[in-house]
Amino acid sequence: MKFVKLLTFCLVLLGSTLSVSTHLSAQDIHFSQFYMAPMDLNPALTGLMNCNVRISGNYRNQWASVIRNNAYNTYNIAYDQKLAVGRYDYFGFGATFWGDQAGSLNFGQFQGKLSFAYSKRMGGYRARSHYLVFGADAAFGQRRLDLSDIMTGSQHNGEGQGIPVGMGGDPQENFLDRNSFLFADVSAGLLWFSNFNKEENVYFGIAYHHLNRANVTFYDGTTESLYSKLTFHGGGEFMLNSRLGLVPGLLMRMQGPSMEVIPGTSFKFVLGSKRDPSFFQAGLWARIANKEPSGILGDALILQTRFDYQQFTFGFSYDLNISKLRPASNMNGAFEFAAQYKICGPERRNVYCPNF
Repeated sequence: MKFVKLLTFCLVLLGSTLSVSTHLSAQDIHFSQFYMAPMDLNPALTGLMNCNVRISGNYRNQWASVIRNNAYNTYNIAYDQKLAVGRYDYFGFGATFWGDQAGSLNFGQFQGKLSFAYSKRMGGYRARSHYLVFGADAAFGQRRLDLSDIMTGSQHNGEGQGIPVGMGGDPQENFLDRNSFLFADVSAGLLWFSNFNKEENVYFGIAYHHLNRANVTFYDGTTESLYSKLTFHGGGEFMLNSRLGLVPGLLMRMQGPSMEVIPGTSFKFVLGSKRDPSFFQAGLWARIANKEPSGILGDALILQTRFDYQQFTFGFSYDLNISKLRPASNMNGAFEFAAQYKICGPERRNVYCPNF
């Protein structure tokens, strides 16, 4: 029976992958360990956990082998909590703060958002149950540029030298009307998950980000609408025996002309005793993206590890670049650290959620 469930799930993931349009590569921030940044992935994941409170942190460093000190640095800090509603349902709420900075002009993004979700039991009993979850979030974002180091054509002396604005340079070009602005952002999502027992489950989710398509231009009197982003994701946990499990997953994102797909799986090793277990995961994932003007490309292979001990979770991943940039990057893409701390209390209703 376990083999049938696992085979059915893998076929569904494969079919979903093959049916996706070939326009891929997300324009927002993204993490290879997307399952460790649940509220960034889908607001319906707010409060979805086997404890009462979750505190999360993520850090990503990308392209340091190519652009050195101007590498992309992304961080994410989140807090979420669940509250019981009635006999079977849950309400989740949380807050997320993330930032992103890159390039010699320190192009930066920052966002703070509040997320809400409601989990409704649709059937089943106790540990074997099925839930439909609706979630939404509202945020304020900021984009900014540091123009003190910019050098335009009029500042150069024709010999490859110039004076940056921050050192007294006087650019004649009208470069930007503003170097910082704020905007509002709204997203929503749905999730379905089913528990087979305490250790096995399956889930599928869809999220629609940037519903309001905010204006994100640095020029006054013009409009550059932020592309809406559609996210599909699925995954599950299946135990092959008492000590070994399989954790497959799939993420698909489409935003404007860009797209990315991340399929993969991890092996889960159960450590310790049944009364006080801990878990170690190791797996291989891949990032596939679109190639302009047409076609697709393999962007990176992702090596992933994760360790769960009591209320603590630590994750590390490394991206091996396999695109045409690999000669310049020496196949080095990005590394990520992720950590979670959960605060648990008595849970008498035996509802087991997927582990994010």
